[in-house]
Amino acid sequence: MKFRINYILFRQFNNLLLIALIGFIFVLLIKYNNYSINKKHEEFSRIINNIYLKKTTDLIISKIKSNYESISHKVSSGEKLNDILKKYKISNNETVRVIYELKKYTNPNKLKPGDEIKFIIKQDQNKSLEILEYPVSKTIKIIINRDYENKLKSKKIVTKLFKKNILAEGFIENSLYKSALKQNVHPNIIVEFARIYGFEIDFQRDIRKNDSYQILYENFVDEHGGFYNTGKIIFARMYVQNREISLYRFDNNNNEEGYFDINGKSVEKALMKTPINGASLSSSFGMRKHPILGYNKMHRGTDFAAPEGTPVMASGTGKIVRAKWCGGGGNCIKIKHNSTYSTVYAHLKSFAKKIRLGKKVKQGSIIGYVGSTGMSTGPHLHYEVHINGKKVNSQKLKLPSGKTLKGKERKLFEIERIKTDVLLADIILNKN
Repeated sequence: MKFRINYILFRQFNNLLLIALIGFIFVLLIKYNNYSINKKHEEFSRIINNIYLKKTTDLIISKIKSNYESISHKVSSGEKLNDILKKYKISNNETVRVIYELKKYTNPNKLKPGDEIKFIIKQDQNKSLEILEYPVSKTIKIIINRDYENKLKSKKIVTKLFKKNILAEGFIENSLYKSALKQNVHPNIIVEFARIYGFEIDFQRDIRKNDSYQILYENFVDEHGGFYNTGKIIFARMYVQNREISLYRFDNNNNEEGYFDINGKSVEKALMKTPINGASLSSSFGMRKHPILGYNKMHRGTDFAAPEGTPVMASGTGKIVRAKWCGGGGNCIKIKHNSTYSTVYAHLKSFAKKIRLGKKVKQGSIIGYVGSTGMSTGPHLHYEVHINGKKVNSQKLKLPSGKTLKGKERKLFEIERIKTDVLLADIILNKN
């Protein structure tokens, strides 16, 4: 029995010894393998870092790169596609082919200033065109490239856009514009928001610190979430001096768009209270000591002090009857809204794009930018309202209220209002 126990112990000892020996050999193999790998790595690094090899590689890469040139051309006013391709020495044959391919989808010469045409040219004797990207719109572009037969072929690329509802809210510190920008609200939306409330709120006198706003609006993005453009404001709310003003967007049966309060009353009037956001009232209508001339003189307008470059909006829809230098008024614009009302905007730094005599402008659209041109002591907007040719105090002007929805329109509005309230509640719940 004792012999059997000793035999068993001896066998266990041998087994342990064998395991230990195998483990030792395994460790030696790993170390050798690591040593071998390290040696190989050192050898490889030595070869790679060889200065002559590096120079040769860099030379080859530079030669490959130099064979092709990538160009991005921004279209100037009056430029045609023929002229652009000729500028970059594209052959007539290839120019004809490009135009032929583009005509399948659009007018090749219907280019707009600021459009970007991108192309890649092979730097050979013939200046071969390899790829051309032609913008049709923000979401459509035409790609022309070479096929396997070395022929130029075209393809229409359409970027599918998705509507995304955005809720922005916050407190007003100094101005609505600056406060909303801090919350990453797009400037287009801020200007539209100010336009909507421009009938009800004087942004220079009514706003107090810690007044708040809420905006539900649309953004259009691509499939990867990339921003393309802003859409409509669906809902807006302002808390001003303990007063809540909520407005809903509604498109009625007459294809008219507008904003209405909870009772279906339109917010829109003939003229906005103030045509500028983020400014302070610096001089009212009436007698005052002229800041330059030094004597008392009737001031037949309202001055709003604001940083240079601040956008100025048309206070009402109408036609531009003056857009030029007006002596002491500097750069000025006059808009005739109807047979009764006209408005004047003076001391502008510059006019907005496409502003010219006879142009029709919509209420709230940007017409110019605050400046200090003419007889002026600093950046500000001089604003006038004329009724039947007579200058009146714009701050005391009583304008007729907007229409109130009735009948079928009112019922449709109530349905849309409830839908908006549900959407707003859903976004708030998911946000929290």
